[in-house]
This record gives sequence, structure tokens and C-alpha cells, in this order.
Amino acid sequence: MKRFLTLPFYVKLACVLISILLLGYLAKIGDTILIPMILGLLFSLLLIPLSNFMERKLHFPRTLAGILSVILFFGALGYGLFLLASQLTLLKEDFPAFKEQIMDGAGKLQSWVSQQFGIQHKEQMEFINKTASKSVDSGTLFLGTALVSLSSLFILFVFTFLYTFFLLIYRGHIVKFLLFVNRVEDRPIVVDVVRQIQYVVKKYLIGLLIQMSLVSLLVFICLSLIGVKYSLLLALITGVFNVLPYVGIFSSMLIISILTFATSSLTHVVLVILALIIVHMIDSNFIVPKIVGSKVKVNSLFAMLSIIIGEMVWGISGMFLAIPILAIAKIVMDRIKELKPWGFLLGEEDSKDEVYKDLFETLNPIEKKIIENEEKE
Repeated sequence: MKRFLTLPFYVKLACVLISILLLGYLAKIGDTILIPMILGLLFSLLLIPLSNFMERKLHFPRTLAGILSVILFFGALGYGLFLLASQLTLLKEDFPAFKEQIMDGAGKLQSWVSQQFGIQHKEQMEFINKTASKSVDSGTLFLGTALVSLSSLFILFVFTFLYTFFLLIYRGHIVKFLLFVNRVEDRPIVVDVVRQIQYVVKKYLIGLLIQMSLVSLLVFICLSLIGVKYSLLLALITGVFNVLPYVGIFSSMLIISILTFATSSLTHVVLVILALIIVHMIDSNFIVPKIVGSKVKVNSLFAMLSIIIGEMVWGISGMFLAIPILAIAKIVMDRIKELKPWGFLLGEEDSKDEVYKDLFETLNPIEKKIIENEEKE
């Protein structure tokens, strides 16, 4: 380790990048194990207070407290998914109207294409028929993919349930291992890292639940006032998608616009887009900084980068897990002397931050003067 620290900066940076690529490759091929394990870790950290309450106040054995906590949590999660699915089934009532609206829009689009580009209706229909024929030919493949996705989702649910339970009941055993594997002088840092990870993850997940609830409520009120059908369903979709920074709001806006166009008028679509923009501004400027942002101090550049990399490695699951993983990495880096600059890089630029103060004290007077002048400008 000491020999590594004496290497030039560009050599250390190259080693770090190579290590990240290797970890990314291992994460890609081991997604079946790692995704439910990380989800189980996050959920178990969230459930520790409930399990402690059952153990200390109700005098339940740790195993019984763990299984009850996990069952209650996944029961509530399953009920939320059931509520969302029950709302989705209501869409079948508007399938005929949806089809008619789409066909009418397609007819207008065909007329516009014919007028602007000179492509006749017959030629357009031949292209559509060829595309439809290819889609039908690939229908079996699509069905097989859908069945594989459903089975993968079931496996993910089962493994996440098991990992959450076992990590919850063996949490003390794991902490003792982390203490034993580190040097005596480093053990206070290990305890501090464990406590901070538990605190940040718990507050972050609770903050996300509050954010989802508030955004769903605001969207539901706006859609109800506009008179959009299925306002509750669309509000729930927006709340779930909004967990993904930047990407979620635009995805939900696209889905809601299409469904609103199928069941209402173009004027309502415009009003819905304006309402979602207003809700997004309220969420970004008031809800996130007060509820979520104060718990996970990661700057927007690396948050967006982590979401993109998470999607490339693990798909949608990676997008949801990117921010918590980045927050945990920053907590560890902030408490290891050699990694503090990297933790500072991931965080927001705040001169009151303790990590920044520690790093600032390591500079010589000339370097301090340069930074102070830059901050004044």
C-alpha cells in the first residue's frame, strides 16, 4: 500500500481506472448474485431499527424479529405493487378508444407525410405491412423473452427476500468480522463507517419514500384538476419513475402524454406537460434538497454518470442502485486518509465540509492563497 502511494499520480489514476473496469466486468457477469445481494443489504439496513425494537422491547429472538421485519416490509412492498397492477388493469376499458385515437392520429400523420414528402398512402401501407409482418414473425421470440423476464423477476424477488433476512440476522457477526480483519488502530474508523452507512442508507431510503409520496400526491392533484382519466395510476407511475434523477421525469412525461392523448384531447396533453414541469421544479428545488439531498451529498455530475453506468451494467436495476452505491463509496472514501480527495471529488463543493477542511489544511500557504482567491472570484 505504501509503495502504491509513492507512485506518480497518473500511474495511480491508471491503476484505479483499470480496477474500475475489472470490477465493472465482474459486476456484469455476476449480476444474478450481486443485484439481490445489494438490494438485500439496503433493505436490511432500513429494517435494523424495526428488528431492534422487536428484540429489545418485545424480547423476540433475533431470528423471529428478523423474519417478522422482512415479512412486514415485503408485504407492504407487495401491496404497493398490487395496487399499481390493479390500476393498470383499468386501462383495458379504454383499449377501443385508445385504438381509435391512435388510428385517427396515424391517418392524419399519413396525410401530412403524403403532402410534405410525396409518399403516397399505398406506399406507406406497404411499409407498415412489412414491418407488421416482421413483428408477427418475431412474436414467439418476444414471448420467450417476456417469460424469461418474469422468471428473472421472481428469482430476484426470492433472492432479495433471503439476502435481506440473512443479512439482518447476521449483522452483528459481519461487523465483528470487519473489526477482526482490520488493524487495532483502524477499528474506530470501521465502526464509524458502519454507523454512517447505516444512517445514510436508512435516511436516504426513507427520504425516497417521502419524495415518491409527495410527487405522486402533487401529480394526482394536478391531473385531477385538469380532468385526466386514471389520474391515480399516472400519479403512481410518476412517483415510481421519479426515483431516477433527470431520466425518470421525462420517461413518465412521455408515458402520461401518450395515455392522455389516447383518452383525452391535445389541449389536455399540453396542460399535463406543463403540470409535470411545474411539479418537477418543485421537486428539484424544494423536496429533494430538503428531504433526499441532505442525506446523500453527491454532486449531480457523478450522480448522472453513475446512473448511466448502472444502466449499462445492470439495466433498470442498476439505475435504481447507482446513487446508494455511490453514497456508500463516498462514506468509505471520506474516512480513509488516502481516499479523501476522491470522496471530495464525488461530493458537493462546500467549504464548510469536514473533508474539505482536512484536505485544505494539508496545503502549503501558497496553495491555500490560490484556492481562497479562486473562491472569492
